[in-house]
Amino acid sequence: MFTKLTKITILFILALPAVLLASDGSAINSGDTAWIITATALVLFMTLPGLALFYGGLVRSKNYLSVLMHNVAIACMASVLWVVCLYSLAFSEGSAWVGDFSKAFLAGINQDSVSGSIPELLFVGFQMTFAIITPALIIGAFVERMKFTAVLLFTGLWLFLVYAPVTHWVWGGGWLSEMGVIDFAGGLVVHATAGISALLLAKALQPRNGFPDRLSVPHQPGMVMVGASMLWVGWFGFNAGSQLAADGQAAMSLLVTHISASVASLTWMFIEWKKNGKPGLVGIVTGTIAGLATITPASGSVGPIGATIIGFSAGVICYFMCGIVKGALKIDDSLDVFAVHGIGGILGTLLVAFLAAAQFGGNASADFNALAQLKVQAIGVFAVVVWSGIATLIIIAFCKALTGLRVSEEEETIGLDESEHGENAYNLD
Repeated sequence: MFTKLTKITILFILALPAVLLASDGSAINSGDTAWIITATALVLFMTLPGLALFYGGLVRSKNYLSVLMHNVAIACMASVLWVVCLYSLAFSEGSAWVGDFSKAFLAGINQDSVSGSIPELLFVGFQMTFAIITPALIIGAFVERMKFTAVLLFTGLWLFLVYAPVTHWVWGGGWLSEMGVIDFAGGLVVHATAGISALLLAKALQPRNGFPDRLSVPHQPGMVMVGASMLWVGWFGFNAGSQLAADGQAAMSLLVTHISASVASLTWMFIEWKKNGKPGLVGIVTGTIAGLATITPASGSVGPIGATIIGFSAGVICYFMCGIVKGALKIDDSLDVFAVHGIGGILGTLLVAFLAAAQFGGNASADFNALAQLKVQAIGVFAVVVWSGIATLIIIAFCKALTGLRVSEEEETIGLDESEHGENAYNLD
């Protein structure tokens, strides 16, 4: 008996540190950690290969490899800069406007560092994938005509001047976070910033030769569908992973993400069917991306009813915005970054003020004030749009002066695959 009691006592003492760590919230949760490792891989999968194939299939065959090159180069550049200092600028304490350099080169972060219930190193990696895909979205605005040197310069400056500060404002404890803005997975941080910057960059570059009447259709619609499907699957990591835990809210985020994408896809398809007489594959998957972008800021706050409303709104509004940008505004935002991502992110950011309410199946508290929250959301949208716009114009001016923005007319005619990279996507000999 004594021996048995002694063994139990010894086991209890040995286990006590783990119990205490769990009680004060500082222990690493293996379930949460496993899920966020998976989510990190899913978000990277969105860019490489998802976005690369989605955008690549939409351009002409002579520019296909250039799109893939842009995606890979941006992913590598963003990863290096994130570790060097962007993570620190986004997530260290600093000021209300931007972090400091206290975590540059991940100083002070090791295998034992904890962020919530996961290793901080994992949090660094998860957020890195967001920093990768956000500037990669902008590729859709400048395909087929922007110098590769300008792409690299623009992206590096944009990450410093736009992405890092806005991330700090919303997710890093900055002033919008203090105001209570709701942006669960990046309606403002990712989609609004990329969308506004894409629109201004497309305007500065001027339209492609032949725009809008003499441009070829997407060279590989099947590839567009495959890329969009990869984005759809990866988006579960994007949205559900932003819960940073393997729990019921992550499950709800995954579910509403899927519902919004499905509703938006069908809505876009039926509008296009009515307008053109036939439903198109490129159209339905573009609706998918619109639904995914629009649900992103609200995915941690709404239920199935809210997701349905968001998906329908995305399908209608983003569809018609594509026509407005290229038709009324005459801006060659080649792959509709502003209309799909910019408008979608802004729309979802505003709609969450109402759809988070309990009567729509949202998870807001009983004292939730929709109008007050809408004011906060509108301030967030205004601030992010204005800052992204001003910073982008400055970056464009700098790039024009240093490298120039656009390839020559001859290089554009040849195609960027050959003129910029000396390769061809398809050798049929």
